[in-house]
Amino acid sequence: MLAIICPGQGSQSSGFLSPWLEDDSARETLQEWSEVAETDLVLHGTQSDEDTIRDTALAQPLIVAASLLSARALGLTPGHTPEAVDTDQLLFAGHSVGEVPAAALAGVLSAEQALRLIRVRAQGMAQAAAAEATSMAAVLGGVEDQVRESIEAHGLTAANANGPGQIVAAGTADRIAALEAEPPARARVIPLKVAGAFHTQHMAPAQETLAAAVADFSVQDPMARLLSNRDGQAVASGGEILDRLVEQVTRPVQWDLCMESMKAAGVTGVLELLPGGTLTGLAKRGLKGVAALAVKSPDDLDAARTFVADHA
Repeated sequence: MLAIICPGQGSQSSGFLSPWLEDDSARETLQEWSEVAETDLVLHGTQSDEDTIRDTALAQPLIVAASLLSARALGLTPGHTPEAVDTDQLLFAGHSVGEVPAAALAGVLSAEQALRLIRVRAQGMAQAAAAEATSMAAVLGGVEDQVRESIEAHGLTAANANGPGQIVAAGTADRIAALEAEPPARARVIPLKVAGAFHTQHMAPAQETLAAAVADFSVQDPMARLLSNRDGQAVASGGEILDRLVEQVTRPVQWDLCMESMKAAGVTGVLELLPGGTLTGLAKRGLKGVAALAVKSPDDLDAARTFVADHA
């Protein structure tokens, strides 16, 4: 059983798409996607510096396009897999913004719909973040119940549950600073370099805008199991998946529950698409004994193809 997973915001790095665009077909595809996303994905994926692509409005389209581009190189396109792949042995999931390419690869959205959706999501979340000084911080270690109590006591939201010993708090910048100054017992608080309190009610204006933008989308039911960040469960209805993608803007990401579902499904291999690394790192702690491979450059493609064949 193979889980194909897509990373979230913060996984991008300066120039990370450069080696992928040595292929003319990939460059042409990314140029086409740039028009749909209304973002110069070629420029920002090859030349822009770290500070520039940290901007939510740029980071999210880049990450979605990168996951789809690396999948395409493996013969995975929205709703289609290589003939040798058994979809009964396949599962998709994505962390936060990564749910969008995961939904596309599962056949719920087309690539164009995914890029249209992420264009609105990214711009809306960037605008919501600019309206008030908000941020996020990773709380590492501690006892989970005590960590959650501390986060709540500081007036913050547990926005991401990423696995054993890692919960991300989100809220106003002053309250994040207070949590950092007074961390939970046996825990460390590490501020994250993000522009806002994602997956909290601070993002409500962005959710409203996104709901209106996708109201005319025609979607399909997934061709394989697709896990939801809301509760880690597989969702079989394309319409419900679209609703959850919209609501996810203000709801916590329960990645720990997604990993629990992977374990229960008997997943033997986890393949993280570009820009890979973060989620396979979490899998080493949350899915012990499960093979994991991250796609970071075109040099990883041969190993990824073998990995897919071995597990699906």
